[in-house]
Amino acid sequence: MLSEIKLPPSIKLLIGLLTVSIIVWWMYLLQEILILVSFSVLFSMLLYPLCHRLEKWHFPRTLAIFVCLLVTLAIMAGVISLIALQIADFSDTFPTFLKKGETFINELQSWASHNLHISRKKQVTELRNQSLTLLKNSGNIITNALGTTLNSLSSAMLIPIFVFFFLLYRDFFRRFFYLAFGRGNRKKIDLVCTRIYTVVQSYLLGLFTVILIVAALNTLGLWLLDIEYAIFFGTLAAFLLLIPYIGIMIGSILPMLMALITKDSPMYAVGVAGVFLFVQFLEGNFITPHIVGSKVSINPLAAMIALILGGQLWGISGLVLALPFIAILKVVFDNIDSLKHYGYLLGEAEIHHKGGGRILG
Repeated sequence: MLSEIKLPPSIKLLIGLLTVSIIVWWMYLLQEILILVSFSVLFSMLLYPLCHRLEKWHFPRTLAIFVCLLVTLAIMAGVISLIALQIADFSDTFPTFLKKGETFINELQSWASHNLHISRKKQVTELRNQSLTLLKNSGNIITNALGTTLNSLSSAMLIPIFVFFFLLYRDFFRRFFYLAFGRGNRKKIDLVCTRIYTVVQSYLLGLFTVILIVAALNTLGLWLLDIEYAIFFGTLAAFLLLIPYIGIMIGSILPMLMALITKDSPMYAVGVAGVFLFVQFLEGNFITPHIVGSKVSINPLAAMIALILGGQLWGISGLVLALPFIAILKVVFDNIDSLKHYGYLLGEAEIHHKGGGRILG
């Protein structure tokens, strides 16, 4: 064993860095399959309580899993139907929306001509040049967008299959860990698996609760400002919380555009921005820390670093998976004696304020 060999600290550090580098390289190289497996594992953990309950009611495991998947697909179908209805409403009001948009553009051109001394002719010429440039690049843009969409859809279609097998073979995987780490460590393996499941389950349920609260706050704010489709915009921005820190701000763009075009004053758009900024402040400082943070027990610095690294490694998927992944890593570190100090580094730090205004850990 490496731990039993007397090596200089510098050599151990070098071996550790090389090991981490190789793991990260393989994670990047195999990101498509690893992202698919990671999401499938999270969905399996989310569906496990229902599946376990059905099995207690003497459902065969295969039938219980099918019922869980059907319930999930029914919920997703309902959500997609609601989105489709909202889009249908958009299409009915599109002529009015387009007319107000033209009026807004004309007013903007007049403002630019009067205040910035840019003639309408120059504005039209620049707009035509930009349109031609966009058309030239549109082929590549559309091709890349379609390719990305098709790849995402094909991967998403495989998730239910992976979820089915993860739930079906969960005892098989547990026995594999017994064989890999020795049956003498059976109790410890069971403890780690239980803690991982508890942390991830708590994170997912906490995140869902946060989404519901934020959706209600967004919708209330938009409704008070009399913005059309307040429920749709508020809920959409809340679900974009799955992209930490920037998701809710991305979700504010559409209602701000709606306010600019459908309202007489641009102050409505400023009000929409204010609503989302206020909700994001509440979410980041009070709602998420109390509902999710206490269950995951990861300090904010470690969470931010994990989010940055996850985004660089796997893009948006990495942002979504970063927090549950780092929470699982902490559970593993906490239960391995030689790695407990890393688990301590990821955990919540106790800050004590002592004399002289100094902050000591």
